[in-house]
Amino acid sequence: MAGIKRALLSVWDKTGVEDFARALHDMGVELLSTGGTAKALREAGLPVRDVADFTGFPEMLDGRVKTLHPKVHAGLLHRRDEAAHLHAMEEHGLEAIDLVCVNLYPFEATVARPDVTFAEAIEQIDIGGPTMIRSAAKNMAFVTVVTDPADYDRVLAEMRANEGATTEGLRRELGLKVFARVAAYNAAIADWLAAQSSGEGAPPFVRVHLEAEPLRYGENPHQGARFYREAPRGVACIGEVEQLHGKAMSYNNYVDGDAALEAARELAEAPAVAIVKHTNPCGYATGATLAEAFEAAWAGDTVSAFGSVIAVTRPVDLATAELTRGRFIEALIAPDFEPDALDYLQKKSKDLRLLRLRGPMAPPEPGVAFRQVNGGVLVQDRDTGLLQHWVVPTETPFPAEKRALAEFGIRACKHVKSNAIVIVRETAPGCFALLGMGAGQPNRVDAVRKLAVTKAAENIAALYESTGGYGQTPGEFSASILGECVLVSDAFFPFPDNIQNAAEAGLHFVVQPGGSVRDEEVIAACDRFGVAMALTGMRHFRH
Repeated sequence: MAGIKRALLSVWDKTGVEDFARALHDMGVELLSTGGTAKALREAGLPVRDVADFTGFPEMLDGRVKTLHPKVHAGLLHRRDEAAHLHAMEEHGLEAIDLVCVNLYPFEATVARPDVTFAEAIEQIDIGGPTMIRSAAKNMAFVTVVTDPADYDRVLAEMRANEGATTEGLRRELGLKVFARVAAYNAAIADWLAAQSSGEGAPPFVRVHLEAEPLRYGENPHQGARFYREAPRGVACIGEVEQLHGKAMSYNNYVDGDAALEAARELAEAPAVAIVKHTNPCGYATGATLAEAFEAAWAGDTVSAFGSVIAVTRPVDLATAELTRGRFIEALIAPDFEPDALDYLQKKSKDLRLLRLRGPMAPPEPGVAFRQVNGGVLVQDRDTGLLQHWVVPTETPFPAEKRALAEFGIRACKHVKSNAIVIVRETAPGCFALLGMGAGQPNRVDAVRKLAVTKAAENIAALYESTGGYGQTPGEFSASILGECVLVSDAFFPFPDNIQNAAEAGLHFVVQPGGSVRDEEVIAACDRFGVAMALTGMRHFRH
C-alpha cells in the first residue's frame, strides 16, 4: 500500500496532537484541520490547510457543519483499487484523505456535571466526528483512523517502518475501536436522554463497554472469560477499583467483589464489614470501629469466611489489618488503606488482592441492572428500597428500640439469595451483626429451620465458649441471645409454620413484607406464640 500523503486532524482532546502532527509533517504528510485544532497546530509552527479551503465550503452554523461535505467523505470512502472510483475522483477533482485523527466532543464528561443544562448537553453531541471516523473505518482497507492519543506512537512507528504506510492489521484494529467508541458514545447519549424524559426505568438498549480485560478463566477453568468495563462514572463500584496488591482478579472475584461491595454500601454511614462467599453475605456487621465490625462479621460464619471476599466502609487501619492474620481472604475492598495497614497486608500474603475504591463510599444509587439469559438480556431497576411502611398487626408490640436492628436485618436480607432468612443481633449499643443466615433454598421453611436457626445456634455456642456464658447455662445463654434477635424474611410467609419454627427456636421478633393470602393465619400464629411481627410492604427477592 502507498504511504500516507494527506491527514485530517480535528480533535477535542488535544493531548499529544502537536507532536503527532509534527511527526506526520516531517514525513511529508499534508495536514488538513478545522477550528481549534488548526489554530493549535499553526501556533506550534506547523503548516495547516483548512478543511474549508479543501472543500471550498465555509464552516457554518456555529461550527455544526465543518466536515459534512462530499469532498471529505469521497476522499475517505473511495477504494484505491477500483478504477471506477479513481475515475470518479479525477472527474470531480477530488483528493484522497489517507489518515483521520479525530476524537469526539466530551458528551459523557459534560452530562456527568450535576449542573449541566439540557442545551449544554445537546451541544456536546458530536455529529461530524462520528460520521468522519465511521467513513474512515469502513474503508479501513486503505484509510488509517486514529481516535485515541494512546495510538499515536504506534501509527508513527508503523509509518516509519513501512515507507509512510500502515499495515492492514493495525488499520483493522483501529477501525474496530472506531465502531466500539461510536456505539458507546451513542449509548451514552440515549441513556442520558432517557433519564431526562419520563423516568420510566430501564432504557431500551444495552450499553456497549469499551475496555475489555481478559481474565484467566470463568467460573471454571474450562470457561473463557473477560471483564467489559463501563466508562468511569466516579462511583464506588467493582468496575472502578485500583488494585494495590495481589494476584489478578478472577471472574469469581469480580462477582463476589460486586456482591460484597454492594452489601457494604447499604451500611455506608457506619464502620461496617460485608464478608461474602459465593455472592451471599456470610458475615455482616457494624461496629464502633472498623476492627470491631470486622470481628463481629467474621464471627457470623467462621467456616464460610475462609476464602471470602470482603468489603469495608472505612479506610483499613492497622488494627483491622492485623485481624486478617491466619485468615485466608481472596480480596479486600476498601475506600483506602492506611500506610502501615497496607504495608502489613502486602507482607502478609503476595496473593491477597487489595482493592481501593476510586469513588466515594456511599449508599446504593438508583440505576439499572442487567442480567443475561440465553437469547436475551433482562433489565430492571436496582433494588435501592428498604421498606414501604412499618405496620405491627400483632397483639405483642414491636419495640421501637428494635427498629434500627430490624432495618439492619432488612439490609442484610436484601443481599442474600432467595429464599432468604437472616437472624440479626445487637452486639453493642447501636452496633449490629448477622447471627444466622439461610440462603437460596427452594422453600422458606428450610431457610428458617435448617439453616438460619442452626447457624445462629452454632454461633451462640461459640460465643458461650468464648465468654463463659456469664454464669448462665448454655440453654439460658442461648435464650437470652435469641430472645433479643430479629428474624427477617425477604418475602412473605405463605404459611404459619415459619412462625412456629421461629418461636420454638426462641425468637420473639419477626419482620417480613406481608401480602400473603394467609397473612391473617400468620398473624394469628404470632399471637398464639407471643411473637411481635412487623410488616414492611416491600419484598427483596434476589435470584
